Amino acid sequence: MATDNNRFQAIISHCKEYGFIFQSSEIYDGLSAVYDYGQWGSELKKNIRDYWWKSMTQMHENIVGIDAAIFMHPTTWKASGHVDNFSDPMIDNKDSKKRYRVDHLLEAKADELEKEGKKAEADALLATMDKLLAANDYEGLKKLIEDANIKCAISGTKNWTEVRQFNLMFSTQLGSVSEEASEIYLRPETAQGIFVNFLNVQKTGRMKIPFGIAQTGKAFRNEIVARQFIFRMREFEQMEMQFFIRPGSQKEWYDYWKEERMKWHLSLGIPKEKFRFHDHVKLAHYADAACDIEYEFPIGFKELEGIHSRTDFDLRNHQEYSKKKIQYFDAEINQNYIPYVVETSVGLDRTIMMVLSEAYTEEDLSTPEKQDSRVVLKIPPKLAPIKLAVLPLVKKDGLPEIAREIMDNCKSHFRCFYEEKDTIGKRYRRMDAIGTPFCITIDKQTKEDGTVTIRHRDSMQQDRIPASQVRELVSKYLV
Repeated sequence: MATDNNRFQAIISHCKEYGFIFQSSEIYDGLSAVYDYGQWGSELKKNIRDYWWKSMTQMHENIVGIDAAIFMHPTTWKASGHVDNFSDPMIDNKDSKKRYRVDHLLEAKADELEKEGKKAEADALLATMDKLLAANDYEGLKKLIEDANIKCAISGTKNWTEVRQFNLMFSTQLGSVSEEASEIYLRPETAQGIFVNFLNVQKTGRMKIPFGIAQTGKAFRNEIVARQFIFRMREFEQMEMQFFIRPGSQKEWYDYWKEERMKWHLSLGIPKEKFRFHDHVKLAHYADAACDIEYEFPIGFKELEGIHSRTDFDLRNHQEYSKKKIQYFDAEINQNYIPYVVETSVGLDRTIMMVLSEAYTEEDLSTPEKQDSRVVLKIPPKLAPIKLAVLPLVKKDGLPEIAREIMDNCKSHFRCFYEEKDTIGKRYRRMDAIGTPFCITIDKQTKEDGTVTIRHRDSMQQDRIPASQVRELVSKYLV
């Protein structure tokens, strides 16, 4: 089997070959760290988004959803701290003029050390990095890079500049004439759209603390070193929920949402050992506690979701900057207060990458008589882009007509795919490659007794069932 790095490259190639993910603007040689979702990738993305949305809003009676605009008043980002604090330590190589995020350089070096069997050195390097980042010790970070003998990938030299901060927000102009336009930002996160609508939602929805507001949508960050496929992009999608609570109860709710969000990830059928919690050493300016849920991607354990106790930082600052009172009257304790917030924020694109990484399987099916193999995406049926493939064995003898009848009976309930080209074996392989959990074959016996062959993707087991039961059987696996 492939090594982890080779496996990662194989997944990237598979995504392009089978219509999941393409490089954006590829005919013009692409745009760095920007990707388009193809016909099956967009279906997978929608299914994951819908599954998250249902788990948050439909399954919790005290959580509702909104869809806030990408453009927001520029003072929003001053109040949120993004104008002053949303930056990362960067360093340039003087010879190549290439700019790097400091933590990415050091993480890459730690990966190298670990591959060389020097895990203790790798762990020590990352631990030192965390301490220096927490202390904003830029001189120490530069010295750490130099001591670790880190070279620029382009020039091959160690001729580094000083470490400095670089703001990650994209700015643009709002207005019809550039001279009169005012500068605004593309949102770097979806959370602020929730905070500025807190009172609108609370009053119109008659919401009582504790309650949550959920949102999914695009966010934009000017990552200097965007890399690792869809793991770190400049345009990405988040699935966030802000849970508003009584001050003083944040520890209880922080622990609750840590557990709830881990349950959600495990509900995707992924083994528990592939996940871990990572507590933040350096807390963001708004947090009194924070951790990540990390998943073991082919490129190692990486952040998948952040859970943050944001205190009352956001609402208090928006109250100060807007000069509007943003408070909640708690009838139970007869008190007005600014609610505290516990946030869950998961990257939709990273979740897609996790699902694909977990699902991608290369199987050797060779026998003494014949060499054979297949690549199959073992995507959970409820998330699979296509749930059922309807395949008439031949394009004659009335079989396509029967197949179309079955297709019509199922397609309003779940996504189906009809195909009659090529041998049945080749069609099975194509469906395996895009993760279709069930295929049914319509043959001459179908005309005789009304049964079809249903094939299960993961086991390749084939059973004979009445055509009338196809919809019911497939639907059982989609809950």
